[in-house]
Amino acid sequence: MFNPSVQDVRNFFFDVYRKGTNQENLTPLEKIAFSVVYEHPEYNNILSDREKYLEFNWSPEAGETNPFLHLSMHVSIHEQLSINQPFGVKELYHDLCEKYQDRHQAEHEVMDCLAEMIWQAQYSNQQPNPEVYLGCLRKKLGKE
Repeated sequence: MFNPSVQDVRNFFFDVYRKGTNQENLTPLEKIAFSVVYEHPEYNNILSDREKYLEFNWSPEAGETNPFLHLSMHVSIHEQLSINQPFGVKELYHDLCEKYQDRHQAEHEVMDCLAEMIWQAQYSNQQPNPEVYLGCLRKKLGKE
């Protein structure tokens, strides 16, 4: 099982940013990650300063968003959509794209539901429940 550390994830994105901006060859996963990074230019200064941000802590209590978590969730969503897991997520995502007329906004809506599922699993000390995830997406679409 692949279980990267916080530093592993951050180094992955630092490397993807460097390789992508230098037009170096990227693996398939790195291509997905770079497409996500490309859509978030607000993180360029962070991704170009490994020394400063490798160990940096963002405070959710202060309203700060951890860019590495945000980017990782986008990559996770891309992976889920590519295999339609949990089953039905791809159709609901396409419905959100139609609703918002903006693929990136639809991904953020999906991300909210993914975060809700993860939070509920952690809160209840149980495995993530895909029905929580899909139910949240249906609610956003007025289907529940």
